Amino acid sequence: MSEPSAEPVEIRHERGARRVLLRWSDGHESPFALDYLRSWCPCAVCQGHGAETRYLDLHDQELVHLDAVGNYAVCFTWRDGHNTGIYPYRLLRRLCPCGSCGGPKRS
Repeated sequence: MSEPSAEPVEIRHERGARRVLLRWSDGHESPFALDYLRSWCPCAVCQGHGAETRYLDLHDQELVHLDAVGNYAVCFTWRDGHNTGIYPYRLLRRLCPCGSCGGPKRS
């Protein structure tokens, strides 16, 4: 995997493909299916307060809006109104599901 300090240069919601595409400053691309992205929501409601990150295995998720959070993260608003997950860029890079990165194991 490329340097973990790479920054996104583009974040695009591709509605027809049901994904969010991030292009990074090092040229890497991360295509996130909406269900995958929502299933890794990092907020305390979704993850609880334990040390281990859980994959929620959610389906039929629809993205309504996305917002930059400072210069370090993205916040997504989902059709069900959920919007408390702040996804730092470093987390998104670690979650990259592309063929080269493979993303984390779903537990």
